[in-house]
Amino acid sequence: MAKNLKNLVGVYIHDQALLRNVRKYFKHYFKVVDIGCGSKPYENLLKPYCREHIGIDHELSMHDINRVDRIGSAYSINAIDEEFDAAICTAVLEHLEEPGKAIHECSRVLKKGGIAIYTIPFIWHIHESPRDFYRYSEYGLRYLFEKNGFEIEEIKALSGFIFTFGQLSVYYLYRFHRGPLKLLPIIPAVGLVIQFVSLLLDRLDKAHDWTWMYILVARKK
Repeated sequence: MAKNLKNLVGVYIHDQALLRNVRKYFKHYFKVVDIGCGSKPYENLLKPYCREHIGIDHELSMHDINRVDRIGSAYSINAIDEEFDAAICTAVLEHLEEPGKAIHECSRVLKKGGIAIYTIPFIWHIHESPRDFYRYSEYGLRYLFEKNGFEIEEIKALSGFIFTFGQLSVYYLYRFHRGPLKLLPIIPAVGLVIQFVSLLLDRLDKAHDWTWMYILVARKK
């Protein structure tokens, strides 16, 4: 529960951005691969916009893999060449030692003109250690995707400085949500207030150079 509260507003912003781009670029007849799908949290979101949603993840994933459709990895997707019309990959690229190889593998399994939607952090704390390797600017993302068979359709920052600062502050506060303090809802309550206030204030100054995350849409050449 505490983890859900800690992520609440950030997850909402992320999912709304993902949904807008799925609506814009996906067609109902699309067959979609979800790379690093974990427990397939986007299955219901994708269901109205594609005919088939195939989740790929590896056996040693830190997430529940009971709903994974095919065992594989971002480097070795369990699929034939050009099997899919589209791909999604959310908050995975920072955990990969060789991101270029993973992007090239995504290109392999997409049909020509296929769409890939990625979300990638820029300013964020260490997480899922020790498998946390990189952070990406929009320029680095453009270089990696164009080098590995894609044309960029769109790269969009999901927040400005205020929301990024607020969300990081909430994560920092939760470090103290233990012992006697865990018996009281003080830190979760303060965290929710910070999230909602920072979301409102973020509209005043987007300052995208300070975003916490990007959403990228690319098309296979």
